[in-house]
Formats: sequence, structure tokens, C-alpha cells
Amino acid sequence: MSDDHARRLAALLERVPYMGFLGMRAELAGDEMTAVLPFAPKLIGNTVLPALHGGVIGAFLEMTAVCQLWLHAPEKRLPRTIDVTIEYLRSGRPVTTYARADVRKVGRRIANVHVEAWQDSRDKPVAALRGHFMLADAIGAGE
Repeated sequence: MSDDHARRLAALLERVPYMGFLGMRAELAGDEMTAVLPFAPKLIGNTVLPALHGGVIGAFLEMTAVCQLWLHAPEKRLPRTIDVTIEYLRSGRPVTTYARADVRKVGRRIANVHVEAWQDSRDKPVAALRGHFMLADAIGAGE
């Protein structure tokens, strides 16, 4: 992917204030996007373990899916979430978290996306998301 894709992706992340609050960014290497959530103490939900807040992990996964869909077909409007299922597989430790999205199917109106997040090792995910998203073309047609 080009430098133009990287600039547009950074601009997309800036459009969502919560992603700025979390500090999320995305890195492009070839045709792969890796979302990055740097650790910050404000992201802790369980201070006893300590562990990242489940809502932070869920939002990170969802935004990773949206970013990947937007790279697939950039539009002025972002894809809208229809539904997501999140599997919390292990505690998110207080370290940097990474995620990658796999667009499983893109139809005329709806896309199906799978996202996995990991910390030290990609083969040990901390959480996964399966979701359906309404595409921008379908959003404009229905309004």
C-alpha cells in the first residue's frame, strides 16, 4: 500500500475521537495493516491483575475492522457496525496490543470481518471479533 494509504488511514483514525484518546495507530507493510494500541495506564480496567479494560479491547478490535474495510474501499463515510461478537480469550496485560483484520466477505451492502488481537505472540490472541458492517454505499442509498 502507498504512502497515500498511510496518510488517509492516519486521517481516518483522527476522525474518531475515542481512538485518539486510546492512542491507537495503524502500520502498513505491503498489503497488510496492523493496528497498534500502545499501553497507557488509563487503559487498565482491573488494577488487581492488572489487565486492560474489556471495553478498550472491544473498541480497538471494532476500529481495526472499520479501518481495514475503509482501506478495502475508501469512502467519505465510515462503515457502520451492525453487530459484533467479541471473544475475550485471555487477560490483556499492560503492554502494547496489536490486531489484524481479515475481510471475509464483501457484498453490495454488508461486509463480514474477523479480527484477532495479540500482545507478545500472534499465535496467542487475547481477543477476537467477528462482525458485520454496513458499507458506505448502502448507507448513502438508504438515507
